[in-house]
Amino acid sequence: MTIEDVAPAARMKAADRRELILAAATAVFGAKTYVGTTTDEVARAAGVSQPYVVRLFGTKEKLFIAVIERAYAHLIDVFRAAMPGDPEGRFERMGTAYTSLLEERGMLPVIANSTALGGEPEIGRVARAGFSDIWRFLRDEAGMSAEETRQFMATGMLINAIVGLRLTGDYGNEVSATEVLEACFPDAVGKVRALVPGAGEPW
Repeated sequence: MTIEDVAPAARMKAADRRELILAAATAVFGAKTYVGTTTDEVARAAGVSQPYVVRLFGTKEKLFIAVIERAYAHLIDVFRAAMPGDPEGRFERMGTAYTSLLEERGMLPVIANSTALGGEPEIGRVARAGFSDIWRFLRDEAGMSAEETRQFMATGMLINAIVGLRLTGDYGNEVSATEVLEACFPDAVGKVRALVPGAGEPW
């Protein structure tokens, strides 16, 4: 059943339909990258028609821009939600919140893919704005120093690399993969391995 098959009384609101498509697009772009994804694949994942996706977003580029804008906004939301509580544990809670983004398929790979497309005029502009928003949030709202922000974001980029390379499949079998996973996820290696497939496994 697609969202267009639902009876009129139970039809989704336009905002809900848009969110459904963006969540599906996040999963597909995250698994196949921007270049490797078609709007038809996104439509099938969302259970709608391809013309509907095009009518709603226009082009694949505009759809991907909407996806990365959503991803960066969601990232700030989860950081903000993790801030209340003991100030001493704030940074650790925010790091755990970043790891929790793995629970939505494609979220971290999409962010990583957006940074790789910095040379694209429109995608690059939006990705740079998202990156800047994260930096300013960590500096201004989270109260991190410039050095703390650099370290925090560098760890996030390393986590993105782990996810993109699917190093989880090498855990326990390859020394470097084992060490880096334990360094980045000291209390959550098992959870991360359950959420991120290894090389060659379908996402």
